[in-house]
Amino acid sequence: MYCVKCGVELADTEKSCPLCGTVAYHPDIIREKAEPTYPKNNIPKEEFNRTGILFIVTMLFAIPFILTPICDISLNHAITWSGYCMLAVLITYVIIILPSWFKHPHPIIFTPIDFGCIGIYLCYINDTLGGDWFLSLAFPVVTMIGAICSTVTILCVTLKRGYLYIFGGASLAVAAMMVFIEFFINITFKPRNYFIWSLYPMIVFALLGAMLLTIAICRPLRESLHKKFFI
Repeated sequence: MYCVKCGVELADTEKSCPLCGTVAYHPDIIREKAEPTYPKNNIPKEEFNRTGILFIVTMLFAIPFILTPICDISLNHAITWSGYCMLAVLITYVIIILPSWFKHPHPIIFTPIDFGCIGIYLCYINDTLGGDWFLSLAFPVVTMIGAICSTVTILCVTLKRGYLYIFGGASLAVAAMMVFIEFFINITFKPRNYFIWSLYPMIVFALLGAMLLTIAICRPLRESLHKKFFI
């Protein structure tokens, strides 16, 4: 037999290579104690400091958050456009980066917080521009979307099963929401008193929800789809 590392020919009684010291290996010889054939890799694995990375990302978000009002005040002597940038940066940080600070971020908590931040941002835009569309349009629409997403999140996390029922019901809720969105648009901007565009997405989401619920209820159909499409 030969050394697996340097190729030196070894006798059958050799337990290690006399040249490099590598443990000898012969497939026909059974050893009482298994020894590693190749030398161990003692190179330590590099570990990333999660807190350090999050701190650097936080500083990157803090730079535009601090610089934009300084530039705005120096140019316009007041807070004008910088308010939109500051809130946009803050909301992006809350939605994307803030959950990473927690070892096990709970989506049931962060999902309504995210939609609350979006509602606050829209309220700020409405008040700054002197609009009257927040309470009659933005608030109910954000509330409906947030309620649907929060409900789906709670059911998926707590039940951990029945996803076809959950998303089928969510699709039907979205179908109804389409009509309410056009209704609130009509109330806010008064373009007309009838519905036009909302009927099309309502039909699509209603058919999607009905299809998911049908698959969930009909076990033979569900098993057939699982065998054919692995879903």
